[in-house]
Amino acid sequence: MDHQSGDGIWKLTLFRNVFQVLKEFTHGKQQKVSKTGVKEALSDILLGMAAGLKRDPIVILRMDGEDLLEFINGPSYEAEMVSIFSQIGCEDASLRDCITKALEKLTVDQGMPPSLDSWVMRNIVEPALESWDDKPVSQETFLEESKKVAKRVAQNLKEEPVIVAHSENTFDGSGIKRLLSNKFELDKLLNVGLENVPKDRNGKISKEYLRVVLDVVAPSVGLPQIGAVEQMDKVVADVLNRIDADDGNMIKEDEFKKLLTEIMGSIMLQLEGNPISVSTNSVVHEPLPSSLSLLQAST
Repeated sequence: MDHQSGDGIWKLTLFRNVFQVLKEFTHGKQQKVSKTGVKEALSDILLGMAAGLKRDPIVILRMDGEDLLEFINGPSYEAEMVSIFSQIGCEDASLRDCITKALEKLTVDQGMPPSLDSWVMRNIVEPALESWDDKPVSQETFLEESKKVAKRVAQNLKEEPVIVAHSENTFDGSGIKRLLSNKFELDKLLNVGLENVPKDRNGKISKEYLRVVLDVVAPSVGLPQIGAVEQMDKVVADVLNRIDADDGNMIKEDEFKKLLTEIMGSIMLQLEGNPISVSTNSVVHEPLPSSLSLLQAST
């Protein structure tokens, strides 16, 4: 598995983002866009990409089967596959389905691209299962046959390598800790988070908006937004439930800020004790979009 600089991949990604933004500017119509419009779109896209890459650096992997073969022939293969066999539950499944599920459990670190990706399934996995006789399911048979299939997958990757955009992130509360140690930055961020929150005639805010404001400030403290990471959602939900964040009570702005600060502190303590690590893998597909006329800039 080679680590690529990713220049070509990011040109492709940038083009697609520009294409999508300009499509929105022109409401999907085939019309020209001013140079000023193009510059503004590019500026917004690049700033967004830079902020995202700072939080979640992306590595471009060229998966050609070498790492998968190394894993298959290595000392940890059998123990790993026995563990996977016990996890996926093959009692009522065919051996073919069982092996397919097992391949889904293998990671890019083991040399396997995301097999749930339709292109990978169609071009890499399914050909490895062609002309293959299904057999009764047992652990011994599973280990023997899954190795054969995995070797065919590795051969398919050698003939047609897969490009994968891989990112890893660990949420350990360090971003919150830095913010809480700087009162000026904390007050500034809380004020930004409260800018669009509705208040009643007495200037009070419903506690229900604690979740909303937490989601607004999340990227600034190294947290994913709600709904992005299931494990983090559970941590946040646990903290919010303990303070009855959804009871609808109205509280003063200062109390709201104090409560939100306490929520972030509680999340920080949980993450310091039990950091949450997540990884994301996306197969990079080509070709480029065929319609280029939206990029024609008028003078």
